[in-house]
Amino acid sequence: QAQAGWLQHDFGHLSVFSKSRWNHWVHKFVIGHLKGAPASWWNHLHFQHHAKPNCFRKDPDVNMHPLFFALGKTLSVELGAQKKKFMPYNHQHKYFFIIGPPALVPLYFQWYIFYFVVQRKQWVDLAWMLTFYIRFFLTYLPLLGVKGVLGLHLLVRFIESNWFVWVTQMNHIPMHIDYDKNVDWFSTQLQATCNVHQSFFNDWFSGHLNFQIEHHLFPTMPRHNYWK
Repeated sequence: QAQAGWLQHDFGHLSVFSKSRWNHWVHKFVIGHLKGAPASWWNHLHFQHHAKPNCFRKDPDVNMHPLFFALGKTLSVELGAQKKKFMPYNHQHKYFFIIGPPALVPLYFQWYIFYFVVQRKQWVDLAWMLTFYIRFFLTYLPLLGVKGVLGLHLLVRFIESNWFVWVTQMNHIPMHIDYDKNVDWFSTQLQATCNVHQSFFNDWFSGHLNFQIEHHLFPTMPRHNYWK
């Protein structure tokens, strides 16, 4: 599931085929049938992220401030000055491991994707998603029973969530997070991204998103070319 996530990311950025429509078609198949999520949902969130990375209220990936985490030096000080009492932020480095990586996919994404497609009437995406669940249940129900299938699905999403969150957070959250200052596009991308050491394992584990700087500057570039 994690590797299918990196694969759909490639198709979503039109970086596999030379023709855009081929990327769009296969993107719907990979994220819909192989992962059970809607392509329209991913596009809606991810394109905003690339347009304004780490910009508060414009990048959906940093919308967890201030409900769960106080992100960035500027926003954290602002929250303290207002004396907002949402969470014990002085301990967020401890409860991040409990709330963030384990819960994002199974407890939030899992129900929100269905809400998204129904609210926006994305029926084609919903049909693709249903093919994933039908295939999953037909495959494992005879072997595991109802409780076993539900448990397996939850376990898969739990492991995937930890994998996904660590990869996506390590190359953005350590960087500058603030309100949109309307600086030039190039600077906006650089101040919000950082790379992680290159190795065969890191390339595979992160889907080459350890080259986050290159990815944000050249989002349609095939991933295997980032290191070059």
